[in-house]
Amino acid sequence: MSAAPVPPSHAPHAPSAGLGARLHTAALWAMGACLAVMCLSVFVNVVLRYGFGSGIPASEELSRLLFVWLVFIGAAAAYPQGEHMAFTSLVGLLQGRPLALRVMTLLIRGLTVLACALLAWGAWQQVVVGLDSRSVVLGYPVALLPLPALLCSLAIGLCAAWELLRGVPLHLGHAADVE
Repeated sequence: MSAAPVPPSHAPHAPSAGLGARLHTAALWAMGACLAVMCLSVFVNVVLRYGFGSGIPASEELSRLLFVWLVFIGAAAAYPQGEHMAFTSLVGLLQGRPLALRVMTLLIRGLTVLACALLAWGAWQQVVVGLDSRSVVLGYPVALLPLPALLCSLAIGLCAAWELLRGVPLHLGHAADVE
């Protein structure tokens, strides 16, 4: 049994052909690569640890680093698609009141830009602190841990600012999801 088609006005934001689509595809490939390396690293480490009594010390550190990158790449890729958590049950009540919905859209987008700016500022401070430090096992610059938070906040903040400036309406097509 197939689901009813979603009306175009409620369809998720699909990346347009061009740079946006290529960036989204690159993000999906990067997330897949992170996940594959994490799985392989942890699997080999478990087999070595339980089968032969020794493991790979770098496995845990590598997995932790890749997991952080995976999460933030995923968050940055999800925002333009309209796939982040949405409180449409609250904002959806304003659909019959266009002015109130417009004001709420401006408020939400403005708060999103502000939150991204605060996250970027904090992440930048951590990147600067981590430039002179090295990880214990692998020896990579510790700045690589907060760097994806900085890049993600910049990406989402720029997208939200662009939507704010263009007056893009909120995506309220999440009604079928349990929120």
